Amino acid sequence: MTQTATTQTVMDILLRSPGCDLEEIVRQCPGLTWNQVFSEVDRLSRKGDVVLKLQQAGHCSVQPCIRHS
Repeated sequence: MTQTATTQTVMDILLRSPGCDLEEIVRQCPGLTWNQVFSEVDRLSRKGDVVLKLQQAGHCSVQPCIRHS
């Protein structure tokens, strides 16, 4: 899967289920490894497209960023 396809897949999941945890994203991406999903979420976070929130030790929720113009 290309980076563009991975990005779209992850963002589609987040738009359907904002605030889901990283493990849920991984479960919904059977064609990707945990590392591929984590790397994409990390990239999107650094870019400002998603926000990671620590829920409890070892569990993060991921939210799409809402940008105001």
